[in-house]
Amino acid sequence: MNQPPVIAIDGPTASGKGTVAMHVANHLGFHYLDSGALYRLVALASQQKGISPSDYRAL
Repeated sequence: MNQPPVIAIDGPTASGKGTVAMHVANHLGFHYLDSGALYRLVALASQQKGISPSDYRAL
């Protein structure tokens, strides 16, 4: 099974990681996944449902 590589870009807050990642993804024809947005969505949903951040099973 041939799967495209996964590229992770790490760095400090507000250093341009997302901008670079979007440009690289567009240039290579890859999909861009903003994992930070996913974490924020889970945090928001858990807050709205009253789920504790330490309740890993519920998250």
